[in-house]
Amino acid sequence: MALIDNGIYVDGVRRLTPTSLDETFEQLHEHDGIAWIGLFQPDGEELASVAAEFSLHPLAVEDAGKGHQRPKVERYGETLFVVLRPAWYIDATETVHFGEIHLFVGPQFVVTVRHAEQPSLSEVRARMERSPELLRLGTDAVLYAVLDQVVDGYGPVIAGLENDIDEIEDQLFAGHESVARRIYELLGEVIAFQRATSPLRGILEALLRGAGKYRTDEELQARYRDVLDHALRIAERADSFRVLLENALTVHSTLATQQQNDAMRELSEASLAQSEETKKLSEQSIAQNEEIKKITSWAAILFAPSLVGTVYGMNFENMPELRADWGYPAALGAMVLLGIGLWAVFRSRKWL
Repeated sequence: MALIDNGIYVDGVRRLTPTSLDETFEQLHEHDGIAWIGLFQPDGEELASVAAEFSLHPLAVEDAGKGHQRPKVERYGETLFVVLRPAWYIDATETVHFGEIHLFVGPQFVVTVRHAEQPSLSEVRARMERSPELLRLGTDAVLYAVLDQVVDGYGPVIAGLENDIDEIEDQLFAGHESVARRIYELLGEVIAFQRATSPLRGILEALLRGAGKYRTDEELQARYRDVLDHALRIAERADSFRVLLENALTVHSTLATQQQNDAMRELSEASLAQSEETKKLSEQSIAQNEEIKKITSWAAILFAPSLVGTVYGMNFENMPELRADWGYPAALGAMVLLGIGLWAVFRSRKWL
């Protein structure tokens, strides 16, 4: 049911509690008081009924029906249309959630339209009913009470965000892998919170500027200024949170770059060490090859005389120059010449 609570107040005291909108309209005309109507996600017909009774502007009614409006204040004649974005912090999930409240405030009526389960305005109504001297000041007092409740509700959100930022600072320097994602998520929440809180300054300053023209009580003006002061402090904290998180992103990027540079330096050092080791192995291999060349060369030089001696050492009758007087010197000469020839060849190839 869209009608959550409904009362007619006379001289600051609740006199009647109508059970329907039609009854509210009828009894309001019979009593010199104000009507405070609380609606939750009303349909088009219910909004149209309220709009027709209180002559609400069609553009404001359209905004109230659609929802998803930015915080603002608009005046249509003697009727104010105010949009507020309350917020609350969920400890279990460490997230910020947002609601939406629309208020139509006229000389004899206040209509509140909520588009989220929270926050409930029953506490505001109960507090005002316990303060008839404040409620006696009229519908502007109800507007003040709702504004005050919304701004006070931002306090726990500030505390929750501050705690999250402290945790992120610890995780940032501890090198947690998921810290970058958490910073982005929290920065998104802070920006959304800024969008809800920053327009409050303009809303309250506009109400104070029109206070004289629309005969707002001086007590209410003082209370509006107090709410404005709180709203400014909230906005400043939100701005500082955004700066801190943006700086945290910069620090995270710097740390990540430094870690990459350190890893690359370690890889480079390892590569250089490996290159030095490879160079040493190559030098050793070259030295071994040179030794092998020398050994092979001398083995070949020594093999040539052995080959000649082996041939002439065979027991055959018919061998060249076997019985000649110069055969033995010739064989020795051939051995020497072959050795010298091989030595010269290996020397020219720098094997020796």
